[in-house]
Amino acid sequence: MRYTWPKKKLCRREGVNLFWTEKYDLSKGGRAPLRSRKNSEFGTQLRKKQLAKRMFGLSEKQFASYFTKAQKSKAEGTTWEKMLRYLEIRLDNVIFRAGFSRTRMQSRQFVNHAHFKLNWVKVSIPSISVKVWDVIELRDKMKEWVLYKGLAEELAEFAKWNKGKITSCKWVDVDPKNLKITVTAMPEKDDFEQIVDIQKIVEFYSK
Repeated sequence: MRYTWPKKKLCRREGVNLFWTEKYDLSKGGRAPLRSRKNSEFGTQLRKKQLAKRMFGLSEKQFASYFTKAQKSKAEGTTWEKMLRYLEIRLDNVIFRAGFSRTRMQSRQFVNHAHFKLNWVKVSIPSISVKVWDVIELRDKMKEWVLYKGLAEELAEFAKWNKGKITSCKWVDVDPKNLKITVTAMPEKDDFEQIVDIQKIVEFYSK
């Protein structure tokens, strides 16, 4: 989804930095989060849904489809667990979580422009769901591009200061030298975005 609204205003509306960059940090100057009247239960559910939808950069149709998919899934777990897992294993989200982009919007753009290979095949669909032992790697022709040049060194340097860890995402392994990401497990409860109140979102769609 391409956002055409002022992104800082969206962050103020939801009261959090939806896009993870310093530019949209609400604690550093600018106006305070927008105040609203005390929400009803439905209003609270709506706001939680909007926050998550905007954080992952999805349209209403896309977001609702993940709820439907989670409802129909016969996998173990509650509907909200399955829904969040589907969001987490999107290809664009994995690239963001692995530290290869600054925002989910940026990683989506990278995938749209076919910067990466999935299991050695060029891909351009951000919504692809990854599986355990899938391998995502930057295409050779992109490694010298300005946005990626020096990325291997940046990732390796970050690991030095983070007890050898390149990312806090425990279910992926990052090879900074070869700019490669390997999915080693499926995300569990503790791996999900903690500010997303998925239970309220499920309640919203269950009405």
